[in-house]
Amino acid sequence: MEGLKEEIVRKLHDLGKFGNDPDGGVSRLLYSKSWVEAQNAVKAWLEKEGFEARFDEVGNLFGTLIGTKSDETILTGSHIDTVKNGGLYDGQYGIVAGIIAINYLKEKYGQPLRNLEVVSMAEEEGSRFPYTFWGSKNIVGIAKQKDVETIADFNGISFEEAMKETGFHFKDESKGMRKDVKSFVEIHVEQGSILEAEKKSVGIVQSIVGQRRFSVQLTGDSNHAGTTPMGHRRDTVYAASQMISEIITMAKEVGDPLVTTVGNIEVKPNMVNVVPGKTNFTIDVRHIDKNEIVQYTNKVKNTIATRAKEHDVEAEIDMWLDIDPVPMDAKIVKVIETVCNVNDLNYKMMHSGAGHDAQIFAPVVPTAMLFVPSHKGISHNPAEHTEPEDLAEGVKALIGTLYELAYKE
Repeated sequence: MEGLKEEIVRKLHDLGKFGNDPDGGVSRLLYSKSWVEAQNAVKAWLEKEGFEARFDEVGNLFGTLIGTKSDETILTGSHIDTVKNGGLYDGQYGIVAGIIAINYLKEKYGQPLRNLEVVSMAEEEGSRFPYTFWGSKNIVGIAKQKDVETIADFNGISFEEAMKETGFHFKDESKGMRKDVKSFVEIHVEQGSILEAEKKSVGIVQSIVGQRRFSVQLTGDSNHAGTTPMGHRRDTVYAASQMISEIITMAKEVGDPLVTTVGNIEVKPNMVNVVPGKTNFTIDVRHIDKNEIVQYTNKVKNTIATRAKEHDVEAEIDMWLDIDPVPMDAKIVKVIETVCNVNDLNYKMMHSGAGHDAQIFAPVVPTAMLFVPSHKGISHNPAEHTEPEDLAEGVKALIGTLYELAYKE
């Protein structure tokens, strides 16, 4: 596969020109001008390579190499949208890798038994509108018009207005998912540091973590910092600091793969000479085992209640996200592992700590996922980087997997 890593890097840079942000990185938000230009560029590339290219109703782009069993399709790909000031690899690597892999298979083995199809999904990040996985949810038939018809972006442009401005429209919700899709394989950058730290080129994902997210609101009394004795205070920052310390300590005691993050803290009135009467903070909890998530978060809630009582403050806890872990298809995972062993690829079995389109596909169609390393674990950042050698190793793993799924009975 001479020139493979150079081809991947060149295509990533070509695609990264659409949404090149003067403030750094790539900003390609759903239904924006750069998003349209990128999708049209991918479509032109697909057509040039001989794929049958088409958009669906909402803007997902598909390119198909027809097989002899035209009613069965092996799907690969990822999302075309980015976060603001995102990197060159998140999402679009999966699209580039898919096209290059299918092209290679076509040139080496000819027409496949089953259709091979790459998808450039409309949206995954939720960066422009407060909604995620718009592309994959429409493909599997679980997106609902009512969930987006009242939302707008940061400039007040409604979701529906932005979508129709680009020539797309809502999908008929009665259609459901296509029956021909027999499996989905996504390849993506890890967005973590495990593969690089362990000097592995390929990650085979066995499960995508479940998540719970909470908002915690503490209410005490705002009062004069000089005249309110320490014993008379209802200080929400002091209460929150003890709660957060215990939440993190408990997570460390449970150990990997549990992770928890207090990522946002708001203090009111947030002044140097006033006892803080309100403190809000968020909690993000992730694990591959739902029971572990439930047990840990129950302890978190008990800790918050206990500390709130000790400090005489009111505590309100709102769990606004509760997503179950999603296992990948064991048979396809085994296929990938065999491919990696046969081709002497340097791989690791692992789980994904981040959400991906694969978790939307997995409940309805056999699904698997591959990772390549992220330098220093950096992602959603212009500094995002993966070594060309690792990008190529990932494509080799994808080629072998798609061959097993699409060319063999």
